[in-house]
Amino acid sequence: MAVLSMSKQEFSRLDVLLRVQSGRLRVSDACVLTGLQRRQVFRLLRGLKQDGATSLLSKRRGRPRNHRLPAEVRTLALSIVRERYSDFGPSLAAEKLAEHHGCSVSRETLRGWMIADGLWQDRRHRAPSPHQPRRRRDCLGELVQIDGSEHAWFEDRGPRCTLLAFVDDATSRLLQLRFVASESAFDYFRTTRAYLEEHGKPVAFYSDKHGIFRVNRKETARDGVTQFGRALLALNIDIICANSPQAKGRIERAFGTLQDRMVKELRLAAGSSMTAANAWLPGFITAYNARFGRDPANAKDLHRPLAQADDLDEILAWREERTVTRNLTLHYDRMMLLLDPTSLARGLVRKKVEVVNYPDGRFAVQFNGAVLGFKVFDKIQTVQPGAIVDNKRLSAVLEQIRAQQAAYPARQQRGHVARQRPPNNLEAPGLPSKGRAPRRGAAAAAA
Repeated sequence: MAVLSMSKQEFSRLDVLLRVQSGRLRVSDACVLTGLQRRQVFRLLRGLKQDGATSLLSKRRGRPRNHRLPAEVRTLALSIVRERYSDFGPSLAAEKLAEHHGCSVSRETLRGWMIADGLWQDRRHRAPSPHQPRRRRDCLGELVQIDGSEHAWFEDRGPRCTLLAFVDDATSRLLQLRFVASESAFDYFRTTRAYLEEHGKPVAFYSDKHGIFRVNRKETARDGVTQFGRALLALNIDIICANSPQAKGRIERAFGTLQDRMVKELRLAAGSSMTAANAWLPGFITAYNARFGRDPANAKDLHRPLAQADDLDEILAWREERTVTRNLTLHYDRMMLLLDPTSLARGLVRKKVEVVNYPDGRFAVQFNGAVLGFKVFDKIQTVQPGAIVDNKRLSAVLEQIRAQQAAYPARQQRGHVARQRPPNNLEAPGLPSKGRAPRRGAAAAAA
């Protein structure tokens, strides 16, 4: 039974010593195999001859460690974790115990306690990822990965929303974060502007194949460019689309960490709205980068400062061309725009002008940079039946539909009490059937 409880090292020493006893191995070779001195090997041989294999067992086996923390510390730490941080991982829980409760416990010690107490599951046996890692870029600002993640960031304290993230490939640092209602071109315009004003222009952005970054229609995929791509082209910033989520693993793994840590940090900070969360983000970014960021292989920063010609108001805007009619009108986004009858506008009949839609809601009509005055003749703010909506814009469209339905008269609102009529007169005599006028005879009898 003593041999069965031996460790791997003790069992290996027993095998070597038995071969020395039988004369099949020299003492000098045993010293090399066990890493012990000659006197230690002879001491083990004497113990093996006198007491057998049990002499090789450690005398401290079964005794408590000299530096073991008191049982009171273990009880206190687990009670706090169970009460306040039950769904936290060992690393984050250890940080919060030291930061808020003055209980300094290493993450590995806490991990063992949480596993033994059933508060954490060991993930060492998880199957390894089959995807080969890609070497990081060398410099900060050489390649910045961008993406959005729709998630219940505020849990049940607020609606689901999307977090836009800009992650540097060389350092894994968060360079920009922003909570938005949905992933749209205008939200990327706003977030990119904040990024450029803070850090400058990177060499390239690395994104997925979403329609904001890449034209996915087959007939225009080769030569077409999106509104976001046009803006980056004007700023001399390249856009590269990844072929798979694994190719942009930096930001995918960052979202995995954020969906765990940020949700809980927002819970502790009592954040429940996008406005409050966006004001809270700078402090979180600083703490995150200090914890998870790394130094680049090359200390050179490849961000370029904005030039005087980089007018972000005009570049980071939605631009579409429209043809001016004989009546000095043009159509845009289900609106009819009437140009002011100036001498410049009269000379633009059958010519192309640009309608500029700014992220702050302003509109402008321009021709070769000159602004044209106009009036909005008609605008219908509805969603067409059967409209094709991208999955990442579905939340915003549903909000618009709900707002439209709430503005309808009571009798036109689905499910309203004013529309709840009995299906026929047999269920509620005296009330008219739904959609039918009462007959004269029935009306006279009721009178």
